Amino acid sequence: MNRVLIPLTLSAPPVPPGAQARAQRWAGETMGTTWSVVAMLPPTVDAGALEQGIRAALDSVIAQMSNWAPDSDVSRFNRACAGTWVALPADCLRVLACALQVARDSGGAYDPSAGPLVDLWGFGPAPKRSAPPAPDEVALARRQCGWDRIVLDREGGRALQPGSVSLDLCAIAKGFAVDAVARYLDGEGVAHHLTEIGGELRGNGVKPDGMPWWVALESPPDSGPATPEQTLVALHGLSAATSGDYRRFFDSEGRRYAHTIDPRTGYPASHALASVTVLHVECMMADALSTALTVLGPRAGMEHARRHGIAARFLVRTPGGFDEHLSPAFAAMLA
Repeated sequence: MNRVLIPLTLSAPPVPPGAQARAQRWAGETMGTTWSVVAMLPPTVDAGALEQGIRAALDSVIAQMSNWAPDSDVSRFNRACAGTWVALPADCLRVLACALQVARDSGGAYDPSAGPLVDLWGFGPAPKRSAPPAPDEVALARRQCGWDRIVLDREGGRALQPGSVSLDLCAIAKGFAVDAVARYLDGEGVAHHLTEIGGELRGNGVKPDGMPWWVALESPPDSGPATPEQTLVALHGLSAATSGDYRRFFDSEGRRYAHTIDPRTGYPASHALASVTVLHVECMMADALSTALTVLGPRAGMEHARRHGIAARFLVRTPGGFDEHLSPAFAAMLA
């Protein structure tokens, strides 16, 4: 049996695409993962030109926010000398401002300046690891972090490099890229579309039959019979992002070290939380919030979701399988 969620903002049935609209699908690779877009195109829209626009939107995010690309704007900021004001593009500043807001709200559970820690644990551009780093290495990397030392000048289009701060926007840039593609399609007169990048999703409009873009929420691959229901969400003006300990990790001496680093300790989050899914209008925000809630853990994460009205689903590992916990904002969407 399936369980369905409907956006609370869906007050009237969406108007389906016209009879002459045609379905079009594009796919490719970006940001170390895959992307796909399904859209209902009006008869006058050039599918080839749209694909070029989609790829340009994705390339723009990489050019601005990838710390894997040495010539990106983020990499340029990371190399800047202490006390330097670095000019950044509007989109990069927008993402950084959102990241700092989530960092502030979560008490640093999410930190866009945690790049040195991510690299140290082998989850960034630095080589992968098969064993944890030494405690003194962790302590040194932590001293190089500090989201609260970053100063933004939104009007001036710049950010202050306080010294040795290394931005890592990977936990939010992918969600922003989903939003950027959706905004591009809206601007081209394509009102009905579903965008996915590495499992992060955003849907607008409906399918030809008038039904919304139904998508199944991601669960750990070993979730088994403890979560027998498939949870489907109607992505109509809504985004979904999931953070899980099963995506990237390494095992050492019988222990799993997942890619979600707790910047407050310098070590990967070590609680029983297997995954968090967040539903939000903006995929950028859903992406960052899912990371913050994963770091906070089942109890503090649920309290944070309650306090801030975040629609979140928590899957917690137990000896018998998984326990599911829904925030009030998430449960309110259940049809």
